[in-house]
Amino acid sequence: MTTPRQLKLGFMLHGVGPGWGDWRHADAHPGASIDIDFYTRQARLAEAGKFDFLFVADSVHITEKSSPHYLNRFEPLTILSALAVATSRIGLVGTLTVSYSEPYTVARQFASLDHISRGRAGWNVVTSWLSGSAANYGKPQHPPHEVRYRIAAEHLQAVQGLWDSWEDDALTHDKAGGQFFDPGKLHALNHQGAYFSVRGPLNISRSQQGQPVIFQAGASEEGRNFSARHADAFFTASESFESSRAYYKDIKARAVSFGRDAGRIGVFPGLRSIVGATEEEAERKYQEALALIRIEDALPMLGRAFNDHDFTAYPLDAPFPDVAAFGHDSNRSTAERIVKLAQDENLSLRQVALRFVSPRREFVGTAEHVADSIQRWFDGAAADGFILVETLPRQLDAFVELVVPLLQARGIFRHDYSHETLRGHLGLDVPENRYTSARRLAA
Repeated sequence: MTTPRQLKLGFMLHGVGPGWGDWRHADAHPGASIDIDFYTRQARLAEAGKFDFLFVADSVHITEKSSPHYLNRFEPLTILSALAVATSRIGLVGTLTVSYSEPYTVARQFASLDHISRGRAGWNVVTSWLSGSAANYGKPQHPPHEVRYRIAAEHLQAVQGLWDSWEDDALTHDKAGGQFFDPGKLHALNHQGAYFSVRGPLNISRSQQGQPVIFQAGASEEGRNFSARHADAFFTASESFESSRAYYKDIKARAVSFGRDAGRIGVFPGLRSIVGATEEEAERKYQEALALIRIEDALPMLGRAFNDHDFTAYPLDAPFPDVAAFGHDSNRSTAERIVKLAQDENLSLRQVALRFVSPRREFVGTAEHVADSIQRWFDGAAADGFILVETLPRQLDAFVELVVPLLQARGIFRHDYSHETLRGHLGLDVPENRYTSARRLAA
């Protein structure tokens, strides 16, 4: 008998919130992004709701126009290591850029998190799209879009090779014989590539899940191919059920073309739900969220996809300006999606900016309504799960208290954890160590 397909849920740990005006809400904690108690409470609440994983976003460049959360926040691996000992089952996924990091350091950091959490680590592989990042690392210029994905492929290859430095039974700990490890089962990587040179071996062994889970959010042509070839889980910013279903179909087909099992990889659209006990309460909360959005905040948020382009130079109520070139080497997929939306619907700059930051009504309503919408996307091959983003303070509480029980009652979401590792939660196999595999095949 086949196991029924199960919905997966992640939660975005976002401190003061993902937008520019979130911190102004009466119940918001302006210092939340560097408050360990706030993060711990959110993490434990998501774990009580049986979420699959927590997710921490990141970037390595800010300006005075950056959102409050991005201006003052924890580094992902640091906060996730703290949360690893404050939780016991929920996965811990952190963002780290390949463009401004060395494979050996990255491999060591995530392997350490994987051991601290006993197999719950995941790496969201990003290439960094803001060109200002280069100056923070003494680089003369930011790599072009296509080059960044070539860097990413080689970086990930080296990191995963380092994670296999130790075979699973290499550490013998033979006290009587005086052998701490079997030298034949410790391997140097000796990687020499176009962008990185890494000898190895890594100075930490594999965890109980073998290797951390790989997440990615590629939406451009290069990004989709990278994700489909390498990632176990995909984040997507979807405009609608139809666009998400098209992405779902495309990314799964690409994965199959690379010889992968489409059923073993997950597509996770972002979910900014607003839940109310009644439709009236949900509408009131929705209006609260809209009231926090000012056009002066929406414009810089829109500008991030276009390499922090300054949209204040354009008339707000004129047609959306020709800015596609600014997004080409930045967040290309999001920039292209925004430009296409503006052209297709003949929208002004004001309309695009406000729509870009506003919660979508499909996931605003009573718990029953939100659960219906989630199930529609899940059953309709538009999502394998969702990444919940807290639109207003205490919306995680409302989701866990009101929506999760409905999803459980419908049989599409777990009542309790049945695995200890993130791979187990997501239905992924433990990858066999490459050297052990080669020895077995040779035998």
